[in-house]
Amino acid sequence: MDLLNTLVEKGLRRELPSREEALAVLTTSDDDLLEVVAAAGKVRRQWFGRRVKLNYLVNLKSGLCPEDCSYCSQRLGSEAGILKYTWLKPDEASKAAAAGVAGGAKRVCLVASGRGPTDRDVDRVSKTIGAIKEQNADVEVCACLGLLSDGQAERLKAAGADAYNHNLNTSESTYGDITTTHTYADRVETVRHAQGAGLSACSGLIAGMGESDADLVDVVFALRALDPDSVPVNFLIPVEGTPLAGEWNLTPQRALRILAMVRFVCPDVEVRLAGGREVHLRTMQPLALHLVNSIFLGDYLTTEGQEGKADLDMIADAGFEVEGAGTTTLPEHRGGGGCASACAPSDSASSDSASSAGAGAASARTDLVTVRRRGAGTDLAPNA
Repeated sequence: MDLLNTLVEKGLRRELPSREEALAVLTTSDDDLLEVVAAAGKVRRQWFGRRVKLNYLVNLKSGLCPEDCSYCSQRLGSEAGILKYTWLKPDEASKAAAAGVAGGAKRVCLVASGRGPTDRDVDRVSKTIGAIKEQNADVEVCACLGLLSDGQAERLKAAGADAYNHNLNTSESTYGDITTTHTYADRVETVRHAQGAGLSACSGLIAGMGESDADLVDVVFALRALDPDSVPVNFLIPVEGTPLAGEWNLTPQRALRILAMVRFVCPDVEVRLAGGREVHLRTMQPLALHLVNSIFLGDYLTTEGQEGKADLDMIADAGFEVEGAGTTTLPEHRGGGGCASACAPSDSASSDSASSAGAGAASARTDLVTVRRRGAGTDLAPNA
């Protein structure tokens, strides 16, 4: 297929595909799916070999968020029956993080619900980072605390944080449809705060919220321009009690096409398979390892994930290997801080086209959505 040959060549050169090429990936047929995966897999292997980086989430503060993000079970007015608790103490968070590290995680992601941290919250998280680093000096720590104010990113960096996560989630043109309590521009500004402080920026998207193909391409192209080091791809987990609980419009095949498109647009970036993989990819998760080079181990913020041992078995059975703590994730040319002129948009980028999702509605698999009842904030052992 000429399209795939072109995309592979561009990916190996770190050249941005055109919008039409990116859209075309999303509209390929199921009959061509393995060819799409194989092509994107060539790009993935060029920059990351067969390594899979493991990341582990620790939810420092769960529920009771004042923001109204429609996809989130912790949102204002949520009726989801999730765990709700205030800030974990540093030793509690460190203990939870240690379970993930013992399971093979190279990065620990510290997440807290809320619009953004107060200065006191930054102090709390700084102490938690110190406790984790004291126990596991080599582990990467990524903070995800919402919108940052001036100087807060610098304080997190000084405390030992390695990265900061703040997702764009969806296209700028449709952002107001999912959230009204803050703006798309607020999110972009926070990512730039993190980059300006010398933190490795992590920013991605959520697919499956009813967006069009054009929306998906918009947000991925915006991420390419913003140039984070890590791009997590989440698939909406439709939790009962949230406004998007009825959005079951992803198939495993469409999820794989989305991941392939992200890899072609962001060839040398850490593409992370994040929330919702078990719900939407299901038994086709191993194929996704040919597209992504990073996954979350175990549970998510408010829902349970696949058993940690099953994740490790899946990686080994698919012929991949867990990335060790002594291995640098990003290719040498990125240097942990962006790809500069080599990743500038190509002349072939053109105006948008209004393609629809066109995947057809998938059967709702509500049986695969399980609210987290173990790990951080409970007396039960975590899943790692």
